[in-house]
Amino acid sequence: MKKLLIFALLILSFSSFAQSQYSSVRELPDYAVLKTKMKLDDAVTKADTPAEFPGGMENFKKEFADKMDVIDVKSKKINTRVYFIVEKTGYVRYVTALGSDPKHSHAAEVAVRRLFVKWKPAVVNGQPVRYLYTFPLTLKKYE
Repeated sequence: MKKLLIFALLILSFSSFAQSQYSSVRELPDYAVLKTKMKLDDAVTKADTPAEFPGGMENFKKEFADKMDVIDVKSKKINTRVYFIVEKTGYVRYVTALGSDPKHSHAAEVAVRRLFVKWKPAVVNGQPVRYLYTFPLTLKKYE
């Protein structure tokens, strides 16, 4: 029951679950760490047409929540920021999650990797581009 409650709260606690727009990759809050974990060359954070998950963002949220493992946590609130690159081909690479709880961050990374589907790539000036997708994820535990 406890795990079910945490899972339900995870689904309901998506905080601002949308692509945050930064003018450049260097403006990302975790840029120093990301540049050691990801190939950020020529990746963009803004596009004429952003990358799109099949079925849209609501479908992405649902699929992500379905793939996210339920973890037992001690903290009442966990903040995680998830990053990945949607390549010109539409496939996701370089999934990285950074946050206050390593287990939650790892579970978020695994959930994105389990969504092995082809996205519609981002477009700039009519050409597909490498798009750095980022979203915050907050888990709140109520007892």
